[in-house]
Amino acid sequence: MDLEVSPALTIPASELGWRFSRSSGPGGQHVNTSDSRVELFWNVDESAVLSEDQRMLLVSRLGRRLVDGVVTVTASERRSQLRNREIALRRLAELVSAGLAPGAARRRATRPTRGSARRHLAAKTRRSETKRQRRRPSAE
Repeated sequence: MDLEVSPALTIPASELGWRFSRSSGPGGQHVNTSDSRVELFWNVDESAVLSEDQRMLLVSRLGRRLVDGVVTVTASERRSQLRNREIALRRLAELVSAGLAPGAARRRATRPTRGSARRHLAAKTRRSETKRQRRRPSAE
């Protein structure tokens, strides 16, 4: 089953790899016999569906999650392997989508307005006066 990340990007099932193992957690006797834990992996370096720009962007943004160019997602929350497969597919799609999302606009530094600076200084003066009135009278 192909993984649709966005309308413009679909990862073919042939590029996705699966590994199954026994899951920890609830399941009773069932947990010892079924391989419900799912690992989904995708090789970003060798993917045919990515442009070179997309590949570079993913490698830089997912750098810590990549091992030899392969991103791995695991799921073991559910008792069913099928449900864990769906969760893993969704997580990989979200991860890739976030990795390819355009960056936020850079913040433009601004100065406080003259009015806000005046209010800020007035508040400091009021606070200073309040604190000064709390002091003991000086013995002059």
